[in-house]
Amino acid sequence: MLWRRNLFAPLAALALALTASAGAGTAAAATDTTVVAAASPAASAADDFGSPGPYATAVEVGAVTTLYYPRDIADSDRRHPVIVWGNGTGGVPLVYRDLLLHWASQGFVVAAANTPMSNLGISMRASIDMLTGRNADRGSIFFDRVDLEHIGASGHSQGGAAAIVVGSDPRIDTILPIQPGPLANIDAVRVPALLLAGQRDSIVFPALVKAFYNAADHIPALYGEVRGADHFTVVGEPGPFAAPTTAWFRAQLMGDRTAGAQFFGPGCGICTDTATWSDVRRNSLALSVPAATP
Repeated sequence: MLWRRNLFAPLAALALALTASAGAGTAAAATDTTVVAAASPAASAADDFGSPGPYATAVEVGAVTTLYYPRDIADSDRRHPVIVWGNGTGGVPLVYRDLLLHWASQGFVVAAANTPMSNLGISMRASIDMLTGRNADRGSIFFDRVDLEHIGASGHSQGGAAAIVVGSDPRIDTILPIQPGPLANIDAVRVPALLLAGQRDSIVFPALVKAFYNAADHIPALYGEVRGADHFTVVGEPGPFAAPTTAWFRAQLMGDRTAGAQFFGPGCGICTDTATWSDVRRNSLALSVPAATP
C-alpha cells in the first residue's frame, strides 16, 4: 500500500534517532526486561487533561511489549485501567514515548506493542494476556493493581487500524484510533469510538478517517479533525493530541464526568473549541449519551 511505503522511512528514521538520544538505559535485548524510571510530574488540575497527571511514571521494556505505568503501582490504593497501543508502520513505542508517558502519569497502565507492523493486533491482544498474568502473580509489582475490566485500544496510522481491529475483542471497552490506516473493519466493533484525523494529513487523508466514522453508525462514534495537524504531529511531543485523548480515556475507563463533558451532552467541549478542531462530528448514538456518564 502506498501509505505504508510513505510512512515507513520517516518513522523508522525517527525511531533510530530517538533510541540513540535516549541512551542505553531505555533499550532491552530481545530476551531481557529493562525498567527505567521517568521524571515525576506535577499534579494537574482535574480538567487540565493536557498537563501531566499526579503519578510519577516508569517504563518496562520487554521482548513483546513496552509498559508505561505509575511508578509506585505496587503501593497504589486502586486498580489502574489499561490502554493497549499500536505503532505506525516502522515505528516502535519510543517514537510515541511522550504521549504514552502522559497517559501513565494520569493513572493508566499503557501496554505498547513493540512490533513495527501492528495491523493485525496480535501483539496488542498478547499485551492484555501478559497483564492478566502479571495481575495474578503475587510476585509482580502489578499484582491486583491492574483494572482488567476497563481496557481501551489506541494507536497511530497502521496502529490506529490495529486499534479498530482489536476493538472487536470482548475485553476492549473503547477505541481511540489516531489517523488510522484503511486496513480495518469497524463493523465488528461494539464499543464507543473516538476517531482522530489531522487536517493537513497527506498520508491518511481525513476522508479516510471520516469513512470509518460514517460506517460506525452502530456504536457511539465521534470524529475529530485536529486543526493544522499533519501525519506526524502526534509523534514525539504530542501537542494537541494529548488533552483530548487523555480526556476520552478518563471518561471511558475511569468514569470521569468532567472528562465526559468534553464529548457528550449539549455542552460538548470539543464541539466549540475551534482553535483545536477544524471539524467535529457526533453520530446519533453519541448524541444520545448524557454528559454525566462515560
